Amino acid sequence: MGSQGGFYQSKEFLDLVKSIGEARSKAEEDRIVLGEIETLKRRISDPDIPKRKMKEYIIRLVYVEMLGHDASFGYIHAVKMTHDDSLLVKRTGYLAVTLFLNEDHDLIILIVNTIQKDLKSDNYLVVCTALNAVCKLINEETIPALLPLVVDLLAHPKEAVRKKAIMALHRFYQKSPSSVSHLVSNFRKRLCDNDPGVMGATLCPLFELITIDVNSYKDLVMSFVSILKQVTERRLPKAYDYHQMPAPFIQIKLLKILALLGSGDKQASENMYTVVGDIFRKCDSSSNIGNAVLYECICCVSSIYPNPKLLESAADAISRFLKSDSHNLKYMGIDALGRLIKISPEIAEQHQLAVIDCLEDPDDTLKRKTFELLYKMTKSTNVEVIVDRMIDYMISINDNHYKTEIASRCVELAEQFAPSNQWFIQTMNKVFAHAGDLVNTKVAHNLMRLIAEGFGEEDDTADSQLRSSAVESYLHILGEPKLPSVFLQVICWVLGEYGTADGRYSASYITGKLCDVAEAYSDDETVKAYAVTALMKIYAIEIAAGRKVDMLPECQALMEEFLASHSTDLQQRAYELQAVIGLDAHAVESIMPSDASCEDIEVDKALSFLNGYIQDSIEKGAQPYIPESERSGMLNISNFRNQDHHEASSHGLRFEAYELPKQTVQSRIPPASLASTELVPVSEPMYVRESYQTTIVPSASSDAGSTELKLRLDGVQKKWGRQTHSPATSTSSSTSQKTVNGITQVDGSNTSNSRTRETYDSRKQHVEVTPEKQKLAASLFGGSSKSEKKPATGHKIPKPSSHVVEKSHARKSSMEIASEKKASFQQPPDLLDFGEPTVKSAAPSVDPFKELEGLLEPTTQVASDENHGSTAAAATKSPDIMGLYTETHAGTYDKDDSDILSGLSNPPVTNMFGGTTSMQVAQSSKGPNLKDALEKDALVRQMGVTPTSPNPNLFKDLFG
Repeated sequence: MGSQGGFYQSKEFLDLVKSIGEARSKAEEDRIVLGEIETLKRRISDPDIPKRKMKEYIIRLVYVEMLGHDASFGYIHAVKMTHDDSLLVKRTGYLAVTLFLNEDHDLIILIVNTIQKDLKSDNYLVVCTALNAVCKLINEETIPALLPLVVDLLAHPKEAVRKKAIMALHRFYQKSPSSVSHLVSNFRKRLCDNDPGVMGATLCPLFELITIDVNSYKDLVMSFVSILKQVTERRLPKAYDYHQMPAPFIQIKLLKILALLGSGDKQASENMYTVVGDIFRKCDSSSNIGNAVLYECICCVSSIYPNPKLLESAADAISRFLKSDSHNLKYMGIDALGRLIKISPEIAEQHQLAVIDCLEDPDDTLKRKTFELLYKMTKSTNVEVIVDRMIDYMISINDNHYKTEIASRCVELAEQFAPSNQWFIQTMNKVFAHAGDLVNTKVAHNLMRLIAEGFGEEDDTADSQLRSSAVESYLHILGEPKLPSVFLQVICWVLGEYGTADGRYSASYITGKLCDVAEAYSDDETVKAYAVTALMKIYAIEIAAGRKVDMLPECQALMEEFLASHSTDLQQRAYELQAVIGLDAHAVESIMPSDASCEDIEVDKALSFLNGYIQDSIEKGAQPYIPESERSGMLNISNFRNQDHHEASSHGLRFEAYELPKQTVQSRIPPASLASTELVPVSEPMYVRESYQTTIVPSASSDAGSTELKLRLDGVQKKWGRQTHSPATSTSSSTSQKTVNGITQVDGSNTSNSRTRETYDSRKQHVEVTPEKQKLAASLFGGSSKSEKKPATGHKIPKPSSHVVEKSHARKSSMEIASEKKASFQQPPDLLDFGEPTVKSAAPSVDPFKELEGLLEPTTQVASDENHGSTAAAATKSPDIMGLYTETHAGTYDKDDSDILSGLSNPPVTNMFGGTTSMQVAQSSKGPNLKDALEKDALVRQMGVTPTSPNPNLFKDLFG
């Protein structure tokens, strides 16, 4: 570069680059760059700096930014350089601006006028520079200011300008399709441009448009074929050749477009056969770019309507790829083979030994690609070999992401092509044991559904054998030290349902195993919940059969531990178990019928069985139910309470309203805080000094001058605490569709094997084909080549695949129906939910009287704090509304006693096999407290609600 510096740069700049390159540590590099930043800050602020020096300083700022330091102090100077008349300085300014700024930067608005002026310049180099900046910096808001100028440049005499104008329009389309939707025809016109560069640039936006709407561009098939033919015949200038290939990148883009246009269209595909065949013959496979074009031809042949000759040419190209020593070419061959076997499965059999070699290759990427190929080749004759190979590979890797993918594929293949249900269960056990909790919970539900439904036919013997084998295998697996949580849930469910079904194992043995599981995995509440429910099923089966139930000491200790558990779910299940043990055989058989997990349940959504109870309550003076459509929120409840307890309000503290200011000023709430608290505007004015809104309501029992404070809760969305009377129903639906290749195989495709190709062994004579490889190849590729979906056995194998599980079962299981009933609130994990896994959501909604109970509790937070957030609550203490009711009996109201009332308002109707009942028992005692019940009755009568006493037949009425 010389002492003066190369490229018109000073020696100081070159020394800077050299010193940074020779830095031995990051700290030394940072010290040099920080010193340079201080120097640039000092020098760049000089008003009389020459243009040549300023250009160098801007380049040095770019260098500083590239090293990860902040150079924002010089951005404005780069923007100023774009206004310069000198082309060299202007291009340097545009380059710096495109590197410094993004499309949402505040300085973008300063260069829009400059770009408009430069787009009208007579110097096409200035226009090209401005178009480069347009592609990088213009956002959706500034597109209308530049769009007309860019469209006019499509007719510019210089081909470089036309090409960059096409690129700018393409960028506009990506940013805002609606802004340029009326200009899409310009892309069609530029396709006929005399310059190949402009035509090649037009292919990019056309490819995106065709991807979105193929049918609108079917008329361009012949145009694309004609262009591709001209390219392959070398009619383009030599400047477009790359490694002696004529315009290979244009060829690749055209082949991609033709693949889209010819997919499933026989007439369009026939117009492409000739030119694609010419590419196969003329393409040079000795260079990487030639192999890239060949690969794209194979992709095109696999997408368009099939042609036997083209399939044969594609198979020859794949053979060359697989026999290459390059891992990259082998990878391309495996990928291309996976595309072709969808059309012609026989092609894979010709390369079976090459596929085996790739499967054993040390290159992990190639091995994964080979597993993808085997996944596409799987059928009932080779599913066992392929799945076993995939499981072995899954065990050997540590990448959790790819391990999850391999596990899901193993499960999917096992579900679709399982030769027997026993093999399916064993395979699932291996997947669970080695993939752990990475396995999707849907897999667990599908496995439980398969075991419950059996073979899907009226073959009770086969179903019993299936369940017995599952129980035996799970009892053996329980001896392993550490098992995944999802797998343990499946084990507990199966042991509870079918542990004693065949009579091989006693109830005490199965219950002991379940207690061991609950103790060994004491940190997992879900597993413990499954174990407790499984114990309840075992004891229910014993009671229904008339056998005496002898609870093991460890089971008794476990139940007592759960009765005092902090988990309400475990506590409720323990109380249910305790209640079931005390029932007679007829009641247990009615509540928990044997092997009824897949039986349909008739859900009485109107709860008609409670009509008699409701009528008795109304006759005793209870207020009728207020329909949800007639409720306006919590204000109705507070008014309801005020009518019955107005005499108690005279004993509480009085709070006078603030004095109104002389001038009403709207509160200035920042938009961010307004969005965060989600305040609902009301008609009354809001004052700056007030942190909550109040309404003065005259008291019914006090003088005309006295007032009491009321909270306005109309229309206010609750954020914390108890839910209002509009419970949010969360519904989730997950649907996934498997991509189906719409291409049908033409008759006569078997002629693709007519040509004799050189064998894999002749190419690699030094590689010995061992008998093991031949046996493995026979297992993978042998047998019928047609895709078989049915198992080899005579039984109908259910396929509870994760993506078709909703379609594969005409009947709904018991818990699926129950889950529809409980759509508005979430219960603890359901042991028989074979469908989508439930997700815990917000607290369950309660009836209006439970809301009333919440208002009477002294610990309830005032609703205004919920509306205005914790900041407002801390700033201004809310008035003590509960002081108005200090002499009521609310202090003696026992929260636990309201469980029966809560259960009647929202009674679950879930089958007992799901582990959910309406029984709620107080933690302090095993029976109702008579004194608390009487006090509660007095309070509820004041509120207009008929007291509910423990009904000995309630359990039987709800589930009988």
